[in-house]
Amino acid sequence: MDHLHYMQLAFEDARKAYAAGNRPVASVIVRDDTIIATGRNTVFADMDPSAHAEVAAIRVACRDLGTLELSGATLYSTLEPCPMCLWMILEAKIARVVLGARHAALKRQDTGAYSVESFLAMTRRPLDVVTGVLDQECLELRRRWMADQAAAQK
Repeated sequence: MDHLHYMQLAFEDARKAYAAGNRPVASVIVRDDTIIATGRNTVFADMDPSAHAEVAAIRVACRDLGTLELSGATLYSTLEPCPMCLWMILEAKIARVVLGARHAALKRQDTGAYSVESFLAMTRRPLDVVTGVLDQECLELRRRWMADQAAAQK
């Protein structure tokens, strides 16, 4: 699979989410070299705290394919999934996640010691994790959004 290609598509969607006033996070789900769904963060636009990119993409894929199981699929996310999103990834039986920015690299205080790997260790659930794909670009976009948020609260 061409991880860079699919992450670039997710990154462009994350930029669109940012331009629309949402968190700059987007996801692409691929199976058999075919995009089966995309999703972007719409938390602020929809006033829905569960409107995360991964959730949106999984909902679309499951609805369109008429299944609750996305075995063999890879989910690309511009930001490491939160615990809610990771649980949904696991429940949908997605085989692999490819990550852009990581919470630890952002030095986020609100995520504590959480990481995809710590959650997987705690739950003993299998998932192939690929990191470092467009990570610097994804980090910079998220940092810009965080700076905008901080400036708006002053």
